[in-house]
Amino acid sequence: MAASAKSFLADAGYGEQELDANSALMELDKGLRSGKLGEQCEAVVRFPRLFQKYPFPILINSAFLKLADVFRVGNNFLRLCVLKVTQQSEKHLEKILNVDEFVKRVFSVIHSNDPVARAITLRMLGSMASIIPERKNAHHSIRQSLDSHDNVEVEAAIFAAANFSAQSKDFAVGICNKISEMIQGLATPVDLKLKLIPILQHMHHDASLASSSRQLLQQLVTSYPSTKMVIVTLHTFTLLAASSLVDIPKQIQLLLQYLKNDPRKAVKRLAIQDLKLLANKTPHTWSRENIQALCESALHTPYDSLKLGMLSVLSTLSGTIAIKQYFSSAPGTAATTARSLDLVKLAQECCYHNNRGIAAHGVRILTNISASCQEKDLLPLEQDAVFGLEALLVLCSQDDSPGAQATLKITLTCMVKLVKCRPHLSQSVVESLLTQLQSAQDAARILMCHCLAAIAMQLPVLADGMLGDLMDLYKLIGRSTTDKKQELLVSLATVIFVSSQKALSSEIKTVIKQQLENASNGWTAYRIARQASRMGNHDMARELYQSLLTQVASEHFYFWLNSLKEFSHAEQCLAGLQEDNYSSALSCIAEALKSYHKGIASLTAASTPLNPLSFQCGFVKLRIDLLQAFSQLICTCNSLKTSPPPAIATTIAMTSGNDLQRCGRISNQA
Repeated sequence: MAASAKSFLADAGYGEQELDANSALMELDKGLRSGKLGEQCEAVVRFPRLFQKYPFPILINSAFLKLADVFRVGNNFLRLCVLKVTQQSEKHLEKILNVDEFVKRVFSVIHSNDPVARAITLRMLGSMASIIPERKNAHHSIRQSLDSHDNVEVEAAIFAAANFSAQSKDFAVGICNKISEMIQGLATPVDLKLKLIPILQHMHHDASLASSSRQLLQQLVTSYPSTKMVIVTLHTFTLLAASSLVDIPKQIQLLLQYLKNDPRKAVKRLAIQDLKLLANKTPHTWSRENIQALCESALHTPYDSLKLGMLSVLSTLSGTIAIKQYFSSAPGTAATTARSLDLVKLAQECCYHNNRGIAAHGVRILTNISASCQEKDLLPLEQDAVFGLEALLVLCSQDDSPGAQATLKITLTCMVKLVKCRPHLSQSVVESLLTQLQSAQDAARILMCHCLAAIAMQLPVLADGMLGDLMDLYKLIGRSTTDKKQELLVSLATVIFVSSQKALSSEIKTVIKQQLENASNGWTAYRIARQASRMGNHDMARELYQSLLTQVASEHFYFWLNSLKEFSHAEQCLAGLQEDNYSSALSCIAEALKSYHKGIASLTAASTPLNPLSFQCGFVKLRIDLLQAFSQLICTCNSLKTSPPPAIATTIAMTSGNDLQRCGRISNQA
């Protein structure tokens, strides 16, 4: 029967993938119809993988209807499995075509006498809220279940209410008063209130609803001063403000107030976390007073963990428009000077802190200030930033722990940004990197090579000075036996390619080849060749691809490398083009086209049914078409130069009605 169905679908014009999807669905359907609970559960939990492999609306619609049948007639364990599948496949729900039928089968369980079955159904409805946001029967069932005496059902109703509130304005408006009554009711247990409060974060659909929710949260945070209640209420407060946008300045002030006055570390940590969220989302809403208050709190706190959090917020703000607002004020006022000194003082104090994270945020703040406020004379700050970055570089490059590597990444990112905005500091930064590169750990060396490559891309004038030190280090690494040796060879080669500015000397080529022959595997050589292609060193890339042709294990890989070799040769021909030399341009383009045609033949031979390389072939064909168009353009220009149109060309064009006749005889050429 399955074979006949498959042949019928094939006759109907379905592709191979659709036929495979149908076969897989029929196999799972067979498991769903089994009388054994284990086989049914196994079939249900395999549906997410089916959706991921075959994301076709027809298949997904059919599969979810089958799952809805299982949900309707199965036991609670099967319903729970279907619920998990629905939650894992949430992004596919919009592909369900028969939504009404799907909801009808699921919703029938809501009338069960079993509170657990009703609870699973409510969670199922909540998970489907994105496709049924305005279903009134679902809204009514959620409201009704909130008054249930069964805790499992009430918690499920809370979950569904939160999901529907996020999707439906009508539901949010209708349920808001109900939620408020339950939260304020004396009969509602505290743990249930803690679960109800987060629903208010979704009451942002209009200004009046958000305002009433904010007033309720303000009452709660005052009336219930316990740690858990304050944490949940403040976080809901923040999420509501971030969604409604209008109350963000008030929320920032409230969080800063709790950060300053509340003695509980848990509340302070929550305030810092929410301030970081608002700093990322809406940095333009932070006033100078807000940043100043945060600076004062960071200066006076004795706890490194809290200082680290506050500096994280300040470093985020320092990279945005907020830092310009902080430094902008009426010129010459004492308040401006005091504010500026507080932030700068905090950053300078933290630059040499014994905690690496605090030090990293300190130098990041100084770097961002130097980069953002270029119109100001900030020479002392620039020097402090450079010294702090150099100190962190020395400290972290000798440590290969994950924390040190994370700090080193921040340090190197700041170096690149500082050099880009303040080019006069580039020489000292590059010298520090090259000096430290000799003694650093291999993991740190890789990151430092990436940093040097980024700097050389921005400031090519520095590239020549790097080459000598880089070649010495490349020879040294080639003789070492460390775990990171192969990765380091690739990173160093990349910096060398960037520094050489597309013109490698024969000496550099010889050194790279020798090290690759002695110390690397084929994969490392391929990665270096790929980097050479990226950086425009096509001659070097072609030689490396040529050397790898005999080291691969299949003909598909051989043809792939051969195509890359031909493409590199073609690009090398184009690199020799000179301005105003049209005769050589035609010969260069012709040679490049010849190599491109050879390359695309190899590329086609490298394709397989599983990896057809369709994008690569299409891209190369476009490149060939472009070069042919350039060749035709040059030929046309040469022809127009040697045989200009006659004096009566305009009259001929007007008589014939063909405006191209103005160009003379070239308009008739193919």
